[in-house]
Formats: sequence, C-alpha cells, structure tokens
Amino acid sequence: MLVLKAANFEDIEQEYLFVRDMLPDENGVTNPWAGISREAFEAQALPDMIAYAKGECLPEGYVPETFFFLWDDDVIVGQFRVRHHLCDSLREGAGHIGYLIKKEYRGKGYGKAGLRLTLEKARRIIPEDEIYLRVSRENPASLHVMLANGGYIHHETADRCFVRIPK
Repeated sequence: MLVLKAANFEDIEQEYLFVRDMLPDENGVTNPWAGISREAFEAQALPDMIAYAKGECLPEGYVPETFFFLWDDDVIVGQFRVRHHLCDSLREGAGHIGYLIKKEYRGKGYGKAGLRLTLEKARRIIPEDEIYLRVSRENPASLHVMLANGGYIHHETADRCFVRIPK
C-alpha cells in the first residue's frame, strides 16, 4: 500500500538511507545531504527537515517546506517536497512541489500516485489558487505525471516547462 509520510524520527533508518543515496542534484531536485553520515543525518539533516516544515531554522530566502517520503509498504520509493507558499524566486523557479522517485522504481506509476497523494496534502497547505511545478524538457516522464494529475503547461522556456495544477 502506498503511503506518504512526513519526515520523522520513527523512520530514521530508512529515511537516512534514501537521503544519503540521493544525488546532490537530479532532475532539479537538490539534496544538500548526499553521502551524509548516519550521525550527521540524525543530528542535523533530519532535525532541519522537520524544522523547515514548521518554518524554523530556514536558510535565508527559503519558505517553509515539508519533506514527505513515499512508502510502498515498508520501502521508501520517493521523496516529495511541498513548499508552503511562493516567494519571487519560487514563482518563476522550482514552484510549490519538487519530487524524486528512486531510479529502480521509475516507470512503475509511483510518480503519478505519489504526486496525487502529495496534492491532497498540498491543497490543505498552499494558499495560492494554483499549485506551481517546474520540469526540465529533458524529463518528459515527469511532465506526463504532472499533466496526468490535472496540470496544464502555463508557459515554457527553451529548457523548462512551467506547470500549474488548480487547487
């Protein structure tokens, strides 16, 4: 069964392994904790993730952001992040939601299902009338996931599509 769970200490072991193994930047999803030690994850990364959701300890220019992990039974298959509101840099940048499905689970419907679950949560958090997402033109599978979840292409640049999903 698929479940979306916010970052928490109860699931630290699997969250740690997932975050440690994420690349520093993959398809626009950044991970400042790539390769982190278990000790540093527990002492700094996970507390930061939890604090960010409360709007605490945010780096300058950041908005509150909730880190969710997508679980298929007892395995984390993806990570979804919901930024609680837009600032100028997010409005024409990364938008409200960023996500990553672990490489070995791609192409199996996890992105589509995970975004659907994330949108359910995001609609209760985000004050704007539409949910903003951005995707690289080099990632048509992710664009398909967004469109399949009710999105439409709002505008495009040479290398990106900017998608909006009505609340």
